Amino acid sequence: MPYIAVKSGNLSDAQKEELIKRLTEVSSEIMQVPQEFFATTIKEVSHKNWGIGGKTIDIVKAEYMRTHI
Repeated sequence: MPYIAVKSGNLSDAQKEELIKRLTEVSSEIMQVPQEFFATTIKEVSHKNWGIGGKTIDIVKAEYMRTHI
């Protein structure tokens, strides 16, 4: 049974449903294994508990938004 594990920041319920659906579809197609054999989990990590380049994700996102919008 294939197992897909995703670590992510906070996601909405709709985002989780779409992610699980599409990851399963693509993986099934590539691996030639029926979709019903796939298990998927999503582990959400708070943006305050995740860092890139010495900054928390919430700070990185805020900086990105200021320079790209």
